Formats: sequence, C-alpha cells, structure tokens
Amino acid sequence: MTTWLHEERLEAVRAEVLEAGAETILDLGCGDGDLFLRLAAEPAFARLVGIDICAASLERLRVRLAKQPLRAGAIELRRASMTESDPALVGFDCAVLVETIEHIDPSQLSRLERAVFAQMRPRTVIITTPNAEFNPLLGVPAHRFRHPGHRFEWPRARFGAWGQRVAAAWGYDVRFRDIAGCHPQLGGASQMAVFSRDGKGSARGAA
Repeated sequence: MTTWLHEERLEAVRAEVLEAGAETILDLGCGDGDLFLRLAAEPAFARLVGIDICAASLERLRVRLAKQPLRAGAIELRRASMTESDPALVGFDCAVLVETIEHIDPSQLSRLERAVFAQMRPRTVIITTPNAEFNPLLGVPAHRFRHPGHRFEWPRARFGAWGQRVAAAWGYDVRFRDIAGCHPQLGGASQMAVFSRDGKGSARGAA
C-alpha cells in the first residue's frame, strides 16, 4: 500500500485512541511498531503493551524503540497470540488491532472475538482492516489479496455485519468509518470499527 495511505490509517487510529481518553492501551498484532512508536510518543498514555506472535517483528520494534525519545509511561512488548487471553491483559482502556484480523484464518475469528471482547474486555476496541472494494484502485486483481499473508479481505457490508454482531453479542456499541482515502463509491483503502462500552458509540451500518 502506498505510504500516504498507511500514514492516514495510522493517524486515524492514533486520533481515535486520543478521542477515547485512553490511558492504558493494548496494541494487538503490533508488528514492527509503526503505530506503537506513535503511541509511545504520546504523553497522555500511562501504559502501552504490544502483543505479536512474531519474535523477529518484536525485536525490530525493540531496536526502533531504543532510537526514539519516549513519552508514554510503562512500555512492554510480549510475544503472544491475540486469540488467547491472558489475565494480565484484562482491564485496559483501549485495544487496537490495525490491519491484523485479515491475517487470521476465518475459522479462528471466534477465538479472537472471545479473547478480546469477552475476556480482555477493554473499554474501547479499535479495529481496521482492508476494504476489498478499494482494491481495484490499488491495482489488485480480483482473484488476489493485497498481501500474501491475508486470509480474507472484506467489503464494507461484510465488515459492518460482523462488527454489528460482535457488538451486540458482547455489550458494545459500534461505529464505522472509511479511512486512508475516500472514494465516493468505493470508500477508503481501509475501514475502521470503533467498539465502545461507555455509550459514546452508536451501532450503525458501515459508511
């Protein structure tokens, strides 16, 4: 994906985290840390924990963190799966999953759902995933995904239906928005769902 679209996505998520008033944040599937580094530079955050299954990605993030002035409070990286809950990850203000769910086999999404929404149960959950409708503008053939590691890519209606069901099942409100570009018919390169347990969200269809 082009750099400016990636930057737009990261900035959109950072802004949502700040808008939620979160002080403790989980970055689930933090990877090499493009979002994590932005969050670590924010003075408002008291605790920031990054989770990823890939040891090499976490090591690259550690190197990047060592080179950056940090403002956040406690910072921690853990090698773990986001589909498995850990008592230490319960009670956070916000969890972010940025372009991660599409790397999970659809048969495992129910495990992710239970781990995040039923067990970790943060006050706010922010999820972004590619918008399949936008793929033609990126030159992606209809029979392919954007990345070889993707197991699925959803159109907005499919993501909206999934998000509405998850919100209803676990007592969250949800709202949706297009991010990273905005085509009048095809939407953005990515799509975002913001789940909230504090009444700020309102369940509605994807834009």
